[in-house]
Amino acid sequence: MSGKDRTDDPIVRFSGVRKSYDGETLVVRDLNLDIVRGEFLTLLGPSGSGKTTSLMMLAGFEAPTEGTISIGGKDVTALPPYRRGIGVVFQNYALFPHMTIGQNVGYPLRVRGAAQADIDKRVVEALEMVELGAFADRRPAQLSGGQQQRAALARALVFRPELVLLDEPLGALDKQLREQMQYELKRLHEELKVTMVYVTHDQTEALTMSDRIAVFNDGGIQQLARPSDLYENPQNAFVAEFVGENNRLTGIVTGGSENGVYVDVGGGVSVHARPVGSFAPGDRTVLSLRPERIAVGKDGQWENDFTIEIDKVVYLGDVNRLLLRFAGGSEFAVRVANQGGGPVFQRGDSVRVAWRQSDCLAFPAE
Repeated sequence: MSGKDRTDDPIVRFSGVRKSYDGETLVVRDLNLDIVRGEFLTLLGPSGSGKTTSLMMLAGFEAPTEGTISIGGKDVTALPPYRRGIGVVFQNYALFPHMTIGQNVGYPLRVRGAAQADIDKRVVEALEMVELGAFADRRPAQLSGGQQQRAALARALVFRPELVLLDEPLGALDKQLREQMQYELKRLHEELKVTMVYVTHDQTEALTMSDRIAVFNDGGIQQLARPSDLYENPQNAFVAEFVGENNRLTGIVTGGSENGVYVDVGGGVSVHARPVGSFAPGDRTVLSLRPERIAVGKDGQWENDFTIEIDKVVYLGDVNRLLLRFAGGSEFAVRVANQGGGPVFQRGDSVRVAWRQSDCLAFPAE
């Protein structure tokens, strides 16, 4: 999204928000978050990380234990959901089975007292927008899962809200349809310039769709950044491991250079890494290294260069996934593109692997 498509004033602000169900355990802790008007923000994290609870508090279905939530500069912490003017799409669609698709989509307008002529016009527009114009008279049970999800999206958009919340809306779809709907949602977001807040545990989905991603764990945001920044420059070991495929190696810092640290990963192997934080000799560290940043059979002047035996080969069609193991026991994966006519890898073969020091991140041990 370009700067001209939105202003940088927050449409949503969480201020010191906490949530506890039992008065002791915090499922959301000290949440301070501004959501920019017009952006597509994804709340990403594992089950129990606090992301869905945060979305439900924004929708008004859950009340914060502490703190305030504002929308458009107005404190809505105590407002019921129907007075917040938010469109919501759930994973289970939540369509009324006894109503037609047209009636389902028009429901938000009817409860707001809109004239029937206006309802009819806007239902047609909303269904055309999600390519369901010919399905207005069908019941939800007569539609596929993907079509039901489109109908639920049309219902959330029909009253033209400024803010739409989506709680794992594609979770029940198969892989191909899920990917198709990702692009469809992003297209609608760009066309309508509506603010979308999206909850998922699928990091590929988050990277594909988002302007920014808030990575949740243990009730709080671990990092908030654009997808490329999140992937290239994770702030801690959890973010590095959760976002994208990642090799995790553990070791002991033995010393430093002008722009890095040397880490003993066992078996007499020393890896040169880029530190995230400060280290002293003897400190334990966790190394993060993306499989695609490791070159196989490359001659070059990279800081890390080893010859290692292949422990396992996994054929994935477009790539071969090689599992290698240092003498000290540390295992890591390498992805090699299947270009046809290239080398055939087998277990027990020795291969030369290399990577840049800047691509190997050293985090403080947890």
